[in-house]
Amino acid sequence: MVLSESDNVKLFRQSAPYINSHRGKTFVLMFGGEAVEDANFANIINDIALLNSLGVRLVLVHGARPQIDQREALRNRPMRFHNDVRITDKVTIESVKDAAGSVRSQVEALLTMGLANSPMHGSQIRVCSGNLVVAMPMGVREGVDYELTGLVRRIDVSGINDHLNDGSIVLLGPMGYSPTGEVFNLSHEDVATQAAIHMKADKLIVFTEQDGLMDEKGTLIRNLDRNLLQKQMDGQHDARTANVLSAVAASLDAGVSRCHCVSYQRDGALLQELFTRDGVGTLVSHYYYEQLRQATIDDVGGILKLINPLEEKGVLVKRSRELLESEIDRFTIIERDGMIIACAALYPYASEGVGELACVVTHQDYRGSNRGERMMNAIIEKAKDQGLSRIFVLTTVTGHWFREQGFLPSGVEELPEGKKRLYNYQRNSKVLMLSI
Repeated sequence: MVLSESDNVKLFRQSAPYINSHRGKTFVLMFGGEAVEDANFANIINDIALLNSLGVRLVLVHGARPQIDQREALRNRPMRFHNDVRITDKVTIESVKDAAGSVRSQVEALLTMGLANSPMHGSQIRVCSGNLVVAMPMGVREGVDYELTGLVRRIDVSGINDHLNDGSIVLLGPMGYSPTGEVFNLSHEDVATQAAIHMKADKLIVFTEQDGLMDEKGTLIRNLDRNLLQKQMDGQHDARTANVLSAVAASLDAGVSRCHCVSYQRDGALLQELFTRDGVGTLVSHYYYEQLRQATIDDVGGILKLINPLEEKGVLVKRSRELLESEIDRFTIIERDGMIIACAALYPYASEGVGELACVVTHQDYRGSNRGERMMNAIIEKAKDQGLSRIFVLTTVTGHWFREQGFLPSGVEELPEGKKRLYNYQRNSKVLMLSI
């Protein structure tokens, strides 16, 4: 798809809040050896360079499993795994060193590239790596000696921070070193998780083969909270995906606020995920990305911005800021990444057991995804809590939608006395009623 000039301007303007938000933040990016071999990897490197130029502090963690497999195959060596974890002996560790070194060199070369016709022209990026991961042996488990397969014991936080403070990108591989001088083969998931935790990273970003995490029907899951993530983990049978989910879960539990899963095959997925409100992958956070909650006085400006277009068209009766401030406790909203995308209000007539559902609005970019129904159900529960038995709505153009939700046509005479006196016969709004 080719964007028009106006689309490009709009996209650039919409990305500005995210540029400001991400500047100075620490992101850990995790990608396996499969991503490095993908044709799109050079584009990912270009996008990583762009993040660096925008002031994001980047720790890259790469894997090398397929590259190790290739070297073991060339040596005619049998590949030994237990519970999907490689058993690394003294010969295999040479393949690990060779593969990890090769991948590191490839990444460093791509980040150094600055041809005049490339997106990285003039970038002058420094990449730093080294003995920044201290490891320990995994040991013997279930009677199996994993030999030189290890676990992360410690991350050199101060050393990494020194490099990041200098504006460098830090590159970590699937190897760690012990105080006794041994080299251990580590899973890059373990390295990335521990790096994110100990660096107190703002984000862990995981590159996956698919667009993100998928449900049982193969549909992309856009947003997950920690509880829903656990359900995904409990039902997961693929070892690779289970490793990703475990990394995300451990990071969240240790204080990383947001984790993203994006495709390494989709050009621009990283930038779209980070610089657009909806993204293209899966966002996992402690709490649901879209929060339905009671409105507060701080939400008045966002609600006014949401309802203003419909007020200008005459669909809604105009509300002043002062009126909205005085009635803010009547409103329920849906907030998405700091933006109010839906609202509704309940005005109770307690003595008559009736409530008015009013100002039901969903942002035009977020219609068609059941948010209106979700909002209405929240208002119905709120009405029940207040002891109301019916709710009504006055509408000039959306009567059909309310009919689909179970509202039935009614008349002005059925309105509570207080509302009946205020009914505007010039607007001639339709009255619809729902028993709850």
